Amino acid sequence: MDKKIVNILPPKTEQQLLARANHIAGYTLAEIANCLNIRVPNDLKRDKGWVGLLLETYLGAKAGSKPEQDFADLGIELKTIPVNEHGYPLETTFVCIAPLVSNYGITWQTSHVRYKLQKVLWIPVEGSRTIALAKRRVGVPILWTPTYEEDHQLEQDWCELMDMIALGQIEKLTARQGIYLQIRPKAANGKALTEAIDEHGNLILTRPRGFYLKKEFTAQILRRHLLHLTSNANR
Repeated sequence: MDKKIVNILPPKTEQQLLARANHIAGYTLAEIANCLNIRVPNDLKRDKGWVGLLLETYLGAKAGSKPEQDFADLGIELKTIPVNEHGYPLETTFVCIAPLVSNYGITWQTSHVRYKLQKVLWIPVEGSRTIALAKRRVGVPILWTPTYEEDHQLEQDWCELMDMIALGQIEKLTARQGIYLQIRPKAANGKALTEAIDEHGNLILTRPRGFYLKKEFTAQILRRHLLHLTSNANR
């Protein structure tokens, strides 16, 4: 991959997006970055979102920090997922910020979580710290749509978590709640605060929260795709 790319237009079709994602499978992050004239940091301590931004750039995502899907015209969200040598996720996956106030009337069907998870392009990336960032390779992409059972469980989790927020129990929420979906603090540091409601209906200041997919759930998605690939290869 030695050809330099100046500007990548957003993909016009799902097939075009998948073709781009499949094209970089097996390449290192350094090879992709070099193609885009992007510098590779030494590590991710100060550049936590660098891998995601690199792949967004190569694939032509234009959402940036906007609250919309990465490929809104195609109805697809992009998620990079660091995995170990066995293909198991190394961390939970951020979905979106949890609304702690002004959330009256939101349903699962109209929630930002469901909007973001309607269709996801997963791209596994080697994440072991024993591999230098520049040498980590990108895996085969997975275009995933929740099954009926997955959507139902995500809805159950979302309702449980949002009920606790609405009842002013934000400080009682832990990462243990939820089967597939959890709520955790989401902020650059512990000093960032936002408004929420306590059990008495009073406004309080608390750390911002985000919705995350648990590792066990994303591992299930990756495992199912691997079985599908293996099954097709053996035919």
